[in-house]
Amino acid sequence: MKLSVSRFDSERDSREWDALCRAAPMATFLHTRAFLSYHDDRFEDESRVLRDERGLVVAVMPAARQPGQPDMVCTHPGASFGGLVHAGDLLGEHLIKALAMICADYHDSGFTSLRYKLTPHIYHRWPADDDRYALWRLGATQYRCDLSSAIDLSARGTPNSRRRRALRNAQAATLTIHDDTARLEAFWRVLADNLAERHDAKPVHSLQEIQLLASRFPDEIALLTAETSGKIEAGILLFLSARVSHAQYIACSAAGREVNALDALFEQGIHKANQRGCRYFDFGISNEDEGRRLNAGLYQFKSEFGGGGVAHAFYQVPFDAQFSECCNAILKN
Repeated sequence: MKLSVSRFDSERDSREWDALCRAAPMATFLHTRAFLSYHDDRFEDESRVLRDERGLVVAVMPAARQPGQPDMVCTHPGASFGGLVHAGDLLGEHLIKALAMICADYHDSGFTSLRYKLTPHIYHRWPADDDRYALWRLGATQYRCDLSSAIDLSARGTPNSRRRRALRNAQAATLTIHDDTARLEAFWRVLADNLAERHDAKPVHSLQEIQLLASRFPDEIALLTAETSGKIEAGILLFLSARVSHAQYIACSAAGREVNALDALFEQGIHKANQRGCRYFDFGISNEDEGRRLNAGLYQFKSEFGGGGVAHAFYQVPFDAQFSECCNAILKN
């Protein structure tokens, strides 16, 4: 297969890019231009497109310059994970060569390294870890690892006694649960207050950004909220993909914690994930300081619902002499 690399051009490539993401076993809506374009003003795009000898798009690489490090490219600083996207037929040596071609193009463009965020395996519709092997062949090293807790819905562990008691408490309370993104503004107030009070932080997305994304992806973004007396006291914003229902944002007020509102919401979210045909319910990572610290209490809370650990691995390819030697050997074959 003869391939050529080009910079992403929004007018020329967007439609084919998103069509490929819909077919790719490792892609979610986070890989699409419809998602990435919502924060175009934050990042300097360095995405690449691979075409075959017929001019058809066979693979894409969502990427941008790493903020604060203009000589580094990352896949993608505006998404939780990313990497090379293809329809499932770019395997083995073909993928190794494809990634080598893209890295060589970045090197020729003046970059000194590539940071590559692997898509966790639970998001793959079928096994697609060829890029992990290709990274090793190109001399990549792991520079970060985050830990998420996820439930395999086909073999869920038994929630522990604390979560079972909390669920009974929530079920006895006068909670009303809604599944409706129209409540985003009220939920965002709870989320912002929660993050400020407990972590001295702000949501990564603004309310306007998440409302825009919800309008673009009505089937992929859902909001579950728990109300008492007509007031939202807890909520979970879910990002949905073919195999995974992922809790992107979790928030609960003091009043909501008193009645264990999150326990009721998580059980509802797990039930809906089963109904949707998902394989996993992903509670999200419990790390701080780029993976160097684990919030043990948060991770334990998530795992008590009957889940287990899923690693999110991050690799870096330095464009040094060893890389050049490896890359040249791969591209000669």
